[in-house]
Amino acid sequence: WVERQRALLRYTDQATILLVVYSAFGEAVSEGLWSKTPLVSLFTVAIVAAVLLGIAMPLIRFIARRLGFNREDEITILFCGSKKSLATGVPIAKVLFAGGSLGAIVLPIMIYHQIQLIVCAMIAQRYARDPVEPLKGDGGS
Repeated sequence: WVERQRALLRYTDQATILLVVYSAFGEAVSEGLWSKTPLVSLFTVAIVAAVLLGIAMPLIRFIARRLGFNREDEITILFCGSKKSLATGVPIAKVLFAGGSLGAIVLPIMIYHQIQLIVCAMIAQRYARDPVEPLKGDGGS
């Protein structure tokens, strides 16, 4: 059933994530978060998020290679291992911090998510350009 409904499920999944992200940003805008938060604080959060991602991704890639995963598994581990998604973070924050200023609570993950999307897109392009390494155990054929 899933294979037959692949297109519908892909669009449903993407639309759900888009709505969650839009909801988080919309709530932050309606709370006036972007105008209330000093520019220095936004830059600080962005720098911390970039540093965390900059530590996580090379470490995850190193561990995947040390454990002997093939290229396809390394790529999967790299992209999935660094994810801290708004799609999961916002609903959890809504439950944990009901009645609070949700925009301020999820601000770090909103910024991290944007940096992560940009970095992962660049890494995906690089993986796509690099020649595919033969899978282990297949003799290179």
